[in-house]
Amino acid sequence: MADGDKMADLAASAKTYWANAGYSAGGVVREVDYAKQSTGLDPSLKGIKIVDCDTHATEAPDLFTSRAPAKYKDKVPVVKRVNGVDTWYCQDRHFGTMGGNVINANNNKLLGRLAFPTLEEGHPGAYQTKARLQAMDDMGVYAQIIYQNSGVTQAGSLMALGDNDLAIAILQMYNDAAAERQEESNQRLFTLGHLPLWDKSAMEAEAKRCVAMGLKGFVLPDTPERLGLPSFMDEYWTPFLEFCEDTGSPLNFHLNAAIDPNTLTWKGFEFEQTLAVVATMFSIGNAATLGNWMVSGRLDKHPKLKIGLIESGMGWVPFALEALEHQFDEMLPRMSKILTRRPWEYFKDHFWCTYWFEKVGPMQLLETLGYDKVLFETDFPHPTSLYPGVQDHIKHTLGGYDYEIKKMVLQSNAAKLYNLPF
Repeated sequence: MADGDKMADLAASAKTYWANAGYSAGGVVREVDYAKQSTGLDPSLKGIKIVDCDTHATEAPDLFTSRAPAKYKDKVPVVKRVNGVDTWYCQDRHFGTMGGNVINANNNKLLGRLAFPTLEEGHPGAYQTKARLQAMDDMGVYAQIIYQNSGVTQAGSLMALGDNDLAIAILQMYNDAAAERQEESNQRLFTLGHLPLWDKSAMEAEAKRCVAMGLKGFVLPDTPERLGLPSFMDEYWTPFLEFCEDTGSPLNFHLNAAIDPNTLTWKGFEFEQTLAVVATMFSIGNAATLGNWMVSGRLDKHPKLKIGLIESGMGWVPFALEALEHQFDEMLPRMSKILTRRPWEYFKDHFWCTYWFEKVGPMQLLETLGYDKVLFETDFPHPTSLYPGVQDHIKHTLGGYDYEIKKMVLQSNAAKLYNLPF
């Protein structure tokens, strides 16, 4: 693909980051008895600081303009309301909508859509720290690991600008805002860092700056080749991976963006039908991320590397590991000197997975996967979020376990993975 075509393709990816149909008229508003659902931490969990390991913060409209130096004031991303939908633009390039927020200002939940079309319609906790902390207190959640909500920081979109210095500066502003949110929340909101993956020296420098600011890990694409970048097999990544090992900074793969589940759905579906299948396949797609790292030999070179498989559930993991165990015997005997461990060993040494809506996984598979390998999440305020009923779900899924196991899943495992200060 020619460079111009590649840049056009990358730019188009930002426009489709959230499907336009997700903001169209329709959907069903679920009325929530908020007083009943906002009683805080259940007494049976007293003493546990629940860490919600997958949530999203909407990037505030002035995130970039309020931080940009004078030379970039007119070049950084801004929000425009187009056809009734709040949308990010950068130098007249469409950078996608503001992302998912299906909880409204009245604490009710929109079903069948990706978000309310405007920032004001959604819950203020999506972008305001004080409101976010109040929502967390109401849900009985102490801390949250936070991911981006729009496509405005996606590497492909930024590469398409054709201005390397500006693209790097945009990510630095995002990371600065992340550090500010973490401080403002009194170390309760931990937003993971984004890096200029396309510029090796800038990536390594920004990674060091992020860790120095106190950020707790990094978000990476499953297959950087899709962005025209070297594979994780390439030495391009080695200094960065060594840095993550040395600092204990985890790599985080949020869903699996390397696949397009839309190609797996039947023609003729309505938006809601397609989304139901697509969301499920994105989660299961993280089996490829798990397998890629295990067969690559990278984990043998980096024995202290920590990897989070986020917003993808846990129920599929035992099957994926058993399948990989079989394939190690059937397909990989020639690489026995390179792959020094077995899939179950790699998993226990390097990986963490999450659960939220699942019941079978947390109730039947914790011992199989390891009590120390599973994290809890809500995906607040996204369409699949575990809202309302967070405490009821925790009691149902973990109620049969001893207090110490509950504390591991809800607090200690996250504290270990992300080096949290509690």
